[in-house]
Amino acid sequence: MKEYRTISQIAGPLVFVEKTEPVGYSELVNIVQADGTIKRGQVLDTSDELVVVQCFETTAGLGRDSGVRFLGETIKMPVGSQMLGRILSGSGKPKDGGPEIVPEKRLDIGGAAINPYARDTPRQFIQTGISTIDGTNTLVRGQKLPIFSGSGLPHNEIALQIARQSKVPGSTEEFAVVFAAMGITKEEENQFMQDFERTGALEHAVVFLNLADDPAVERIVTPRLALTTAEYLAFELDYHVLVILTDMTNYCEALRQIGAAREEVPGRRGYPGYMYTDLASIYERAGIIKGKKGSVTQFSILTMPGDDITHPIPDLSGYITEGQIVVSRELHRKGIYPPINVLPSLSRLMNLGIGEGMTREDHKKVSDQLYAGYAEGVDLRGLVAIVGKDALSERDRLFLEFADLFEDRFVRQGHNEDRAIKEDTLDLGWELLATLPEEQLVRIDRELIHKYHPKYRKKAAAESGTSSATASDLRSESM
Repeated sequence: MKEYRTISQIAGPLVFVEKTEPVGYSELVNIVQADGTIKRGQVLDTSDELVVVQCFETTAGLGRDSGVRFLGETIKMPVGSQMLGRILSGSGKPKDGGPEIVPEKRLDIGGAAINPYARDTPRQFIQTGISTIDGTNTLVRGQKLPIFSGSGLPHNEIALQIARQSKVPGSTEEFAVVFAAMGITKEEENQFMQDFERTGALEHAVVFLNLADDPAVERIVTPRLALTTAEYLAFELDYHVLVILTDMTNYCEALRQIGAAREEVPGRRGYPGYMYTDLASIYERAGIIKGKKGSVTQFSILTMPGDDITHPIPDLSGYITEGQIVVSRELHRKGIYPPINVLPSLSRLMNLGIGEGMTREDHKKVSDQLYAGYAEGVDLRGLVAIVGKDALSERDRLFLEFADLFEDRFVRQGHNEDRAIKEDTLDLGWELLATLPEEQLVRIDRELIHKYHPKYRKKAAAESGTSSATASDLRSESM
């Protein structure tokens, strides 16, 4: 294998090599130090005069006398069915003390774009056990739904709870979770590993952990390794896979760092102009393919710098994905977990996965009425701050109390509380709606009110009990 000693410059994680033969984009590279130590890298840019190599490790120790060998292949992920239950580094190496993965296949981490014509429409409901997601911003199998959070908010706890609890009710199909964490601290790494092992969720999961002190270049690779693993499990082993990516902000910061090292012309707030395309190459790897049994569903978590939803990272993510779940600092200050604010949250595919035969016939109407009642109650809080509570009408006071009840009973739940959609979330929604006058439930059909409203259900149960007692009396008399 030919070795070049034509390094002209080293800038951060980048090595600039001159006078090479034609080299392919994304080709793997070995960089040999003077003492024989080998560092791995990848071709980031290539031209007739210059090749730019990004090093997966620190470039400390490299110099003009270092040798560069181009390997003629791209990064490939070794995949196999025995990957479930494994914890790997951000570069795909075992971190759990187990053996190296024995690959059934080695797949290019760039993946293959799904032909839009081959995509099937996402339709099947996924139950996360969290009422604010299942009830009002439903996740559908094959969807890409990001969580917009802020620094210091419990998005990692929410991610772990989703990873533990996610399932398709009544389904016996194989379900797996691929969890990829990027730029996390050592403390967060220990938290993730302990939670997966403590709860047994690791049995049906593959975990990738990239630490904050790992090279930025590795952070670029981590989500692609995770998605390649997910695609193999889904489209070759027929698993339904939920991919959780946290934190995409750290991923974008790594993109910006590498762009600055390359001296690229920056876009908005210093991020590369191609960040939209780069994010799309990750988000668009979720979906269902016609004729394939498996699916890839994606939850990507990102922290909004300064809680600014117009920041380029959440802004571009919102264009590509199918909605957003917004984590609220105000709810977090009130001590509510999970602090998910349903008002700015949205699931664009929700209507495809709910209703009769999937969740329950009243799901959409209950969700709309809960949203409308909570929105009115939140608006009234602003009015109370100006005119005082005594100035409100009796109706307005009921909606104001409804907003407090909604936060305290519907939004608030335990870290390990797994709510079923029918028996828990929707029935709880009806209990809250029962605190409002029946004539105010304008978004729900009368027949649904008579079928599910607690008042009518109790009445029907009482009548059923009376008729049963009457039948029992008749039987005893005939005896």
